[in-house]
Amino acid sequence: MSDARVRDELAGRLVEAAEQLFAAGVMAHSGHANLSARVDGERILLTPGHVRGLRPQQLATVGFDGRVLEGELQSVSAEIIAMHTAVYRARPRVGAIIHTHSPAATAFAVAHRPLPCRTEPMLRFGQAEDVPVVPWGPRGSDVSVRGIAEVLERRPTTAAVLLANHGLLVFGPDAAAAAHLVVAIEESAEAEIAAAAIGGAVDFPPGAQEAVRAAIAQVAS
Repeated sequence: MSDARVRDELAGRLVEAAEQLFAAGVMAHSGHANLSARVDGERILLTPGHVRGLRPQQLATVGFDGRVLEGELQSVSAEIIAMHTAVYRARPRVGAIIHTHSPAATAFAVAHRPLPCRTEPMLRFGQAEDVPVVPWGPRGSDVSVRGIAEVLERRPTTAAVLLANHGLLVFGPDAAAAAHLVVAIEESAEAEIAAAAIGGAVDFPPGAQEAVRAAIAQVAS
């Protein structure tokens, strides 16, 4: 497959993922987010800072070194290149990353509280553990990027992190998988906040993850 065709397919998937997030109602009022997809070992596609009405031609091809190789990026997007590439470097199997300011998940980020895994969608869509909090650092700074890398090293199986006083960062094998997990995390955060008013959320019983995997396997077989 030609490089141009690969880029077009990845861009289309990122546009579809952005549309899915808006349709699910998990985006901030501003519509601010950024999405990326791995093109190959040293290049990614990256969206502009606001993705409402995103079009494929708005995406830029960026090198892991931060250079824009094709297209254009506003400074607001250029600041977060290192945030995305830090994840791609740490997780070779990650194919796409989504950063949002989803309101309920961001409430946990602002509170510096990990989001527990207490809803089945989180189990099903790849986050069978609490979502850890990365200590605050200025957007795109070395402090912020190092914090992300350190948390990923300590938590090798997490597929998401909360950025303290900022928002949510989710990663997966492709854009659709990452979008599904963003929705699951936002719904779980909403449920946690609502449950606090009626006595608090309760953990899954032991073996829940294995039971869910068995149920999925049984249907798929």
